[in-house]
Amino acid sequence: MIAALALLVGAFAAGVVVPAVLRRADTARLDPVVLLVGWLLSIVGVLAAAAAGVALFLIPNHSPATNMLALLHKCWMSVAHGATPRIEEIIGLLAAVVFLAVVSRFPVIAIRTARRRKRIAQDHLAVLSLAARRDDGMLWLEHDRPLAFSLAGRPGVVVATEGLTRHLSPGEVRAVLAHEHAHLRGRHHLLITCVDALAAALPVVPLFRQAPAAVRVLVEMAADVAAIRACGHADVHAALVGVSADGAPSGALAMARDAVDVRLARLRSGTRPAGRVRQTLSCGLTAAAAVALPIWVGVWILVGVALVSCPVFG
Repeated sequence: MIAALALLVGAFAAGVVVPAVLRRADTARLDPVVLLVGWLLSIVGVLAAAAAGVALFLIPNHSPATNMLALLHKCWMSVAHGATPRIEEIIGLLAAVVFLAVVSRFPVIAIRTARRRKRIAQDHLAVLSLAARRDDGMLWLEHDRPLAFSLAGRPGVVVATEGLTRHLSPGEVRAVLAHEHAHLRGRHHLLITCVDALAAALPVVPLFRQAPAAVRVLVEMAADVAAIRACGHADVHAALVGVSADGAPSGALAMARDAVDVRLARLRSGTRPAGRVRQTLSCGLTAAAAVALPIWVGVWILVGVALVSCPVFG
């Protein structure tokens, strides 16, 4: 019971501490892809630790359903006979109920959110297809405002206005399009949908509640990095200044919509994108640390309890 409780406490502690640590990260210098991995894999780690804790409560000898029914039966019999259920029975039952409620709530919200956003994107795409010309898999609208955005789908599509080519240089146009294509390659629309659904399912955990805002900023920075690799800092900076976000539909990712000031500051600093090998190693280490952190917190809680309760130290 102590090991299960330690994992649950470790998962919740990580869910509180991790977002505070990640928010302090220097986004002007650190690779946004690594930070994005940190946020996403921290969520995975917290969920995995919570699942392991509940499993230890419910699967020592039997199936989860059998142990769940056994816990309910014990608690009911205790109350019926005027006794107080044992603390481990209460904790186990509450942990199981909460975890199962979240596990069942998240896919429902995720599917509902994904279907709604897909329907909205399809509606926008149907309207845009009537007014736009298609060229090399892109849709071009006859409008003087320089605007571009990406819509998720199978396949996703980048929509741009003729104003891009009228008001931006060829290098800046390439930077804008590289940014939007990076959103589609990275499946950034799907990542945002998932963290939005998780935040709606369990907003009480700070990590889940704060993830949507952080992920929105980081996917824009990650797309900037992809554009820098293709076009250089100067063109990406000028493109971000020159492009407009007004007119992009809801559910789309537009270059100049989120955290523009922070991204311009990063571009002005001239931070060079990390090499592919370095980025892969950094992402791997960050992923391992993020997934393992809640479990390590639980282990240290368990060690602390053991030291306090050990007769040698008592």
